Amino acid sequence: MKTLMSTSLVALMSAGTMASAESINILVEGGGEMLQKAVAERFTEETGIEVNFTVVPYQGVFDKLSAEIASGSSNFDVATIDVVWNARFADHVEDLSALFTDEVKADLAPALLADATVDGKMIGMPAWANAEIVFYRKDLWEDPENQAAFEAEYGYELAPPATWQQWRDMAKFFTRDGMFGTSVNGLFSEEWMAHVLQAGSPGVILDEENNVILDNEAHIEALEFYRAPLCEDGSAPENALEIGWGEEQNLFYQGQTAMMKFWAHAYKLTPEDSQVSGKVGVAPMLAGSAGIGAIPGPWYNVIPSTAANKDAAEQFVAFAFANNEMGIEAPLGLAASNSAYESYVGQESYAHFQPLLDTLGGPATKGRPLHKDFQELVDEAVMPAFQAAMECEDNVAELLAEAAEYAADILN
Repeated sequence: MKTLMSTSLVALMSAGTMASAESINILVEGGGEMLQKAVAERFTEETGIEVNFTVVPYQGVFDKLSAEIASGSSNFDVATIDVVWNARFADHVEDLSALFTDEVKADLAPALLADATVDGKMIGMPAWANAEIVFYRKDLWEDPENQAAFEAEYGYELAPPATWQQWRDMAKFFTRDGMFGTSVNGLFSEEWMAHVLQAGSPGVILDEENNVILDNEAHIEALEFYRAPLCEDGSAPENALEIGWGEEQNLFYQGQTAMMKFWAHAYKLTPEDSQVSGKVGVAPMLAGSAGIGAIPGPWYNVIPSTAANKDAAEQFVAFAFANNEMGIEAPLGLAASNSAYESYVGQESYAHFQPLLDTLGGPATKGRPLHKDFQELVDEAVMPAFQAAMECEDNVAELLAEAAEYAADILN
């Protein structure tokens, strides 16, 4: 990969874009600095251009970049932004299409390329990507007594869950002795939306023409499946509306759940003093009728249109992707390119990389709608219906029909 990416960088330099700037300023949140610090240091060594990070909390990236755009000038040459903001900033950043050579495109999951494209413009280069995969207690799955008992009860071998039915069966089987089979995250809707894609929906909330599809069959089917461990099977804690990402992790680490769907990076961060240290297995995200599917969590390096040092900024963005694998050595351990992840596959401490690659490249994997009102749609239309479903009393189809009407009103 380095050779291919370096070719793009050399092309930029020979085209007269070898930057004369002495330094560039990059707006990031904490993880963005962590994952790009080493590559920034190497960039300075090779180019002489200093890289200064301005580190702010997550929401601060959006707020600061928005304020800079409104002012008509920018103190930042590069900003590392969450994919959910791509559509909001698309009209205010440079087109980086020249960096997306055939080699670059071939080294990225299709969903990451799609998320970089707004109205035919490549608005940012992926800096890193993540997705939810399956985590399970391999000590429980590999136990001969559990294997025999499971096959006797369900009629097939106990193996890491790959389908919706297997997930439900295994969650019920391991709900015993004070442990639940899994947990249901009632504070965030991303896991449910991944199942929507697995069920064959052309998108989540909106289709390609921005029509509301929140109440299509796939959304309904996926929400019924998502809440089944909570509402039908008794294989998840009852307080789903108090369970978010952190709570899911803690339940699993404390040995209170046998499996969870969670962001892949957590595999390497399993606490050594946890109940599950050394016992964690990983597998690709579940597959529905449309195959494996997830909603990726990529971040993109963008160059504000008002940046003072655009040539140097473009040089850094190209260089960062050329050396994308350096982020893997950071504590969060993430990259964006297939080849960066593939270079670590087979190492025990990176057992999550193959499941992550399988998930990012899954046939049903797709990003969130690149629509400027996406977050409002989630907050005002999706979440009330989603969380009402977690009460296990209302009809899912009726909840989503009402939510779809509200979403349509927002768009109109």
